[in-house]
Amino acid sequence: MHDSRGELEVETLLKIVLALLAVFLAFQILQTVIGSIASLLGPFFVLVQLGVAVVIVLWLLERI
Repeated sequence: MHDSRGELEVETLLKIVLALLAVFLAFQILQTVIGSIASLLGPFFVLVQLGVAVVIVLWLLERI
């Protein structure tokens, strides 16, 4: 029986962890930016979200 566990090198695992950390930080920054935009727009932010959703649905249905 050939055991293939533990064949990943430490450097590869570190690269994976660093990539996941970079993605997490990017999402945190994006959340902060969207939150600040939402606070500036106030109640109109819901309308902007609905507009973006409508545009995406129309694009998926190939109406745009």
